[in-house]
Amino acid sequence: MATYQEERRADRAAAATQAREDKRLLLDAQLQAKRIDAEQRRLDAETRAEQERKDKAEKRRQEQAERRARQAEKDARKAAAAAKRARRVAWLKANPATLFVAFVMVASIVPAVISQVGALAGAGVYGPLAALLAAMLEGGAWAITFMGKQAEDAGRETRTYRIATWLTACAAAAVNLWHGMEEYAAHPWVAFVLGGSSLFAIGIWDMKTHGSHGRTKAEKKEQAAREKHAADRRRHHKDIVREADRLLAAMPYGAISEEEAFAAAWRIHRGAEPGMSAELYATATNSRVQLGAAFELGEHARPELLRSGLLAAALNPLPNALPTLGRVTPLADLSEPEEGASVTPIGAAKPQVASQVPPVEKTSGKGPKPNPVPPCRTKGDTPPFHTAARIAAAETARRSATARVS
Repeated sequence: MATYQEERRADRAAAATQAREDKRLLLDAQLQAKRIDAEQRRLDAETRAEQERKDKAEKRRQEQAERRARQAEKDARKAAAAAKRARRVAWLKANPATLFVAFVMVASIVPAVISQVGALAGAGVYGPLAALLAAMLEGGAWAITFMGKQAEDAGRETRTYRIATWLTACAAAAVNLWHGMEEYAAHPWVAFVLGGSSLFAIGIWDMKTHGSHGRTKAEKKEQAAREKHAADRRRHHKDIVREADRLLAAMPYGAISEEEAFAAAWRIHRGAEPGMSAELYATATNSRVQLGAAFELGEHARPELLRSGLLAAALNPLPNALPTLGRVTPLADLSEPEEGASVTPIGAAKPQVASQVPPVEKTSGKGPKPNPVPPCRTKGDTPPFHTAARIAAAETARRSATARVS
């Protein structure tokens, strides 16, 4: 019996222990669930806060981008307006005449139209009809004027348009003059002012479009020089000009210019480039030959003549325009020698040939004469010949060859 009671107590104790353990486990599970739920809520809150931060940053970036775009658009509008104002100011500065011409034209056309309407209405013409007829007179003149301007820009003839413009303007001026003579009989000068209002605007515009676009003085001077050059060419080279005209007529239109045709005709008739001929080449050759002969003759001339020629070259008033051959002797070398100084006459100096021959060794007259040593030349052992000397040598060689042939 006692054992049974003990077993029951043990069972109850075990059941109580198990119940406590189960309750503890349940409490632990509940606590764990609460911790997990709190952690999840914390993570969700952090996630929401991060998302809100990102949304705010994105919204701030969008607002900044929109603000920058609005500022850039505003700056672009300001820049465009400033550029437009600058273009207007530049145009006004560059075209003040156009501005005042437009003002004067308006001030001239409006009174002319009003006067014509009054003249037609005073004659009993219905008001709207009078306005249309006045617009026909003044507007017709300006319509023809602008048609002539368009034709001028296109490169067409404008004479017909200008004649029609002035005829229409004169008709409108006659209407205004007649009306002024009747309306202002006590002051007839007013009639002439009204009549001139129809002509003044046309005259101002005609001067603006034609008088300010003529040739300049330099262009007129160049045109006159070209015409004089063409006249001189036809006077001095008649045969060449006739041949050039035949070449222009034979070639397709525009294939060659007048200068090209003249150059071709010159080569055909003269056989040389334009401006040169066989006679000119012969004259130039003879001049060079005579110059060489003059230098050759100068070798045998007296020192006084040579000195005079060098002095004339040194005292040349136009040394750049009329250069001399070779180096000019300075005046200091040609001036009178000082008292007591040694004088070497011109022509007595050591000739250039002496520098090309080796010095002869002086020996006494006794004993056998040694064999001569042949000369040994080296490059640059003598100064180069002058240009005049080369020309004279060439001319001498040519004359020698001619004499041997003959």
